[in-house]
Amino acid sequence: MSISVTEKTGARTDEAAAVITGARERIDALDNRIIGLVQERMAVSAVIQESRIASGGRRVSLNREMEVLAHFSDALGKPGTALAMTLLELCRGRI
Repeated sequence: MSISVTEKTGARTDEAAAVITGARERIDALDNRIIGLVQERMAVSAVIQESRIASGGRRVSLNREMEVLAHFSDALGKPGTALAMTLLELCRGRI
């Protein structure tokens, strides 16, 4: 037994189901771009960490991390801080 589009989307009309399906496809595409950007950020962060360590510095710059946290918080509010913390965690210590 197959699930209808309206059942799959939770919509009550075919028109709403079509809108939801299209919007979900767009979200999936955006999520894929976001994942790619996070992976790119991780690679750039590794270059920075390697350079900093090679020059005798520490792997992590707490001042820079505070700037990143403030930037995300200013742009997205409290959830932005949580998002920034996750990004920073993903980008630390990969070398």
